[in-house]
Amino acid sequence: MGPIGAAFGISTDLISATDNPCPTCRILYLVRIETASSNMSSQNSHSSEGSFFAQVNFMFDRAAAYTNHPKGLLSQIKNCNSVYHVSFPLVRDNGDIQVVSAYRAEHSHHMQPTKGGIRYAPTVNADEVMALAALMTYKCAVVDVPFGGAKGGVTIDRRLYSEAELERVTRRFTFELAKKNFIGPGVDVPAPDYGTSAREMTWILDTYTTVTDNPLDALASVTGKPVGQGGVRGRVEATGKGVYFGIREACDIEEDMKKLSLNKGVEGKTVIIQGLGNVGYHAALFLEQAGARLVGLAEYEGGIYNADGLKLEDVVRHRRETGSILNFPGANNVADTVKTLELACDILVPAALEAQIRMDNVDCIQARIIAEAANGPVTAAAADSLRDRGVMVIPDTYLNAGGVTVSYFEWLRNLSHVRHGRMSRRFEARNASRILQAVQNLVGQSFNKEQLQSIEADLAFGASEADLVASGLEDTMVGAYHEIHEKARYHAVDLRTGAFISAIEKIALGYERLGIFP
Repeated sequence: MGPIGAAFGISTDLISATDNPCPTCRILYLVRIETASSNMSSQNSHSSEGSFFAQVNFMFDRAAAYTNHPKGLLSQIKNCNSVYHVSFPLVRDNGDIQVVSAYRAEHSHHMQPTKGGIRYAPTVNADEVMALAALMTYKCAVVDVPFGGAKGGVTIDRRLYSEAELERVTRRFTFELAKKNFIGPGVDVPAPDYGTSAREMTWILDTYTTVTDNPLDALASVTGKPVGQGGVRGRVEATGKGVYFGIREACDIEEDMKKLSLNKGVEGKTVIIQGLGNVGYHAALFLEQAGARLVGLAEYEGGIYNADGLKLEDVVRHRRETGSILNFPGANNVADTVKTLELACDILVPAALEAQIRMDNVDCIQARIIAEAANGPVTAAAADSLRDRGVMVIPDTYLNAGGVTVSYFEWLRNLSHVRHGRMSRRFEARNASRILQAVQNLVGQSFNKEQLQSIEADLAFGASEADLVASGLEDTMVGAYHEIHEKARYHAVDLRTGAFISAIEKIALGYERLGIFP
């Protein structure tokens, strides 16, 4: 297989496990994708709650009823603008020729470029990429990232292909996208997703650079790249950190917590996380650092639960040593990963695949807050059931937008051809030192050497790229939460509907300002 691909059981638009410091994300790749693919196939085949895209449109229609926009305009926003299905031949390592199917959906062109990941999975089809592209449109609108939504995928089980074969697939798909003008810095910008990684993004970049007539801005044709190839620092943990920021903001509204019979703040709350990929690991890490108590963790092989708490890094170490989170000392095993979601906790974070909470298990959910770190982990019908029971669902259209937010920062970095903070960092540090000196002069007392070193370490430094990315991400997630919360409060609806209302209003405004051509 070559280097390990992306962390699995993770949400859209994520960087790869090869760039993830979490050791858990580096092991058992083949088994994880086989199991995850099997789960996805089962859900897609047996779902009685409608197709993925139909569920997204159902939520759109519900929110649209609270707006005053013309029916035709709402139809334009809801429909997928472009769907490209291509089949191309792949010469396998043994000389056999296989025909590969691939898709790219561009949902909305109210903002350009469009933006969204590319996934490699045997279940990829037109409905899935249209649904995920639509969610990307609404997600970008909610967090004020100036992209339309897109999504792509190749219908392969990557565990069955060598590294050389995956490279040929990636490069040919990129070439096909370029032929039809479905990729480019100002047109459509892919990113990693389920089954792809920074490695594939580098192959995409190299191929696009070869065929484009605008090589100067080619770096901005794809995001989620390694730092050495134009990637941005802070991208690896972006989605998980965004999940934490969203949960933190929700828990800081005392009135809402009282309705849930919970105390204000993250500290002391019990948390179960499904999926220890990039998103789940970092969400768990930041929640634990904020004082939350991890009581349950679930992976493909099952889950573990301890009401007294689990230490994330201890579980990671145990899994690295044994190949499984099961049989962790002091914890009870849960045979089925989905059953872990049904155990007692304050906050449940499904950070794996879509449709994990459905009508057949929603009544068993005990959590008071569901934080959708994955794309569509709660079906529309299940979300209604949770709402009726008074459970708060922090929607994916907001909560997992950290990845695309930081991808936006990477895109800007590539277009400007300069690292964030490079021109100002030393100036900021020197300016802070001058302020400290002025304070000493003002009070007529000098700090001793130890005091000065301590103060300078805390205050007299310039922001690095990682600092700026983290700051921009936090500001985005904080502002967006209070915006959708206000929409939900004003219309007396749940947060999911509030997020869709917010997105629809912003997109409609964009179309109204642009007009209709011709």
